[in-house]
Amino acid sequence: MLEQWRRVGQDRTAVELFAGGGGLAMAVHRAGFRPLLFNEFAKRACETLLANGATAVEEGQIPPIPEPGEPCPLREGDIRKVDFDYLKGRVDVLAGGPPCQPFSLGGVAKGDEDERNMFPEMFRAIREIEPKAVICENVRGLLRPSFRPYFDYILRELALPFEQRDESVTWQEHDAVLRRVLEEGATRLDRRYRVVMTAVNAADYGVPQIRNRIIVVAFREDLGVDIDRFKELVRPRYSEHALFRSMIDGSYWERHPTVPKEVRDRVMARIPAELPVPDETLPWRTLRDAIAGIDGQKPLPPIPPQYLDRKERNLGGFSDHIGWPNARIYPGHTPNELDRPAKTVKAGVHGVPGGESVVLLDDGSHRYMSVRETARVMTFPDDWRLEGPRGEKMRQLGNAVPVLLGEVFAKAVARVLDEAEEK
Repeated sequence: MLEQWRRVGQDRTAVELFAGGGGLAMAVHRAGFRPLLFNEFAKRACETLLANGATAVEEGQIPPIPEPGEPCPLREGDIRKVDFDYLKGRVDVLAGGPPCQPFSLGGVAKGDEDERNMFPEMFRAIREIEPKAVICENVRGLLRPSFRPYFDYILRELALPFEQRDESVTWQEHDAVLRRVLEEGATRLDRRYRVVMTAVNAADYGVPQIRNRIIVVAFREDLGVDIDRFKELVRPRYSEHALFRSMIDGSYWERHPTVPKEVRDRVMARIPAELPVPDETLPWRTLRDAIAGIDGQKPLPPIPPQYLDRKERNLGGFSDHIGWPNARIYPGHTPNELDRPAKTVKAGVHGVPGGESVVLLDDGSHRYMSVRETARVMTFPDDWRLEGPRGEKMRQLGNAVPVLLGEVFAKAVARVLDEAEEK
């Protein structure tokens, strides 16, 4: 949708690298940042960005700086061929999630040695753009003991991106240099960044999905941003125990009055006998909530068993709400339950391993989730167009940042930047 990128009256600007299907880009834009450039390598993801209002820029051409109300340029292809110098001093936020396969449990997990590691390109973009802030999302695999030393090095490199690593130097040798520079503290403030790493579960931020990730945010030190204020703004506001309490007091079931009694009884029987002391957190959102519609969305209609045939029927006027046949459940491949947040959406047609895109229905049957249901689990708006065959759409969603999760962090960045400038 063109209007996604054409909201006017925004004073802050952003650049999105590794933009994928647009989750983090949408989040940053909703937080009030006007996009100046997208970069993405995957063909189908680029088609999605173009379908939603971005405009293509040919390789070798310097993208124009869009004015408020103009579409964002998309530079397709290898980030290593993109020159960012023309954006120097123009960007408030540089955002992106470097490809996570080198560090994912589902990938080959080669880490730093994997040629798909794009963190060095993120740091090059920082050097060339000199943004006020950086937002970077990635997988929890970076916190595993085998990768933690390298991840700590990444954080130090983000703190000192202008201490560039020579190709002949190992990361361990470069890390020793960074440690020494940080201890000495002699670097200019506008050449250093204050780094905040937050381990998150998306469900704790209103996303109807269990999705454990890390979000790293960095602020240029010369800006004097209040880091404690930022941490408070990104504190989780939703909880599992609040969901349980809403089921006990009946408010959850009031939203879903057609749930059969036997289903309610089964769900209620699994609630722990003892819960934490009540607090101000809101209930986790569930897959049933997502299908019924959250934040003003209309309910998605059910998919009748006879429609599990891959045919587009425009059910209820929703795109990509198509039935898919042959869903199976078995040990190790268990389905989503409607009254829990969905399992982590993964970058594959079937969400394998784990049956993450299979849903258990109230009547005991099961089926694959539609692309539209999956998009709702990722908190994408219903009018966001996804391009490509089903597998490619699911891949884009599985690789994306949930929009609501990204929006919390992007709004917090905007707030503390505003407050720092008002001092």
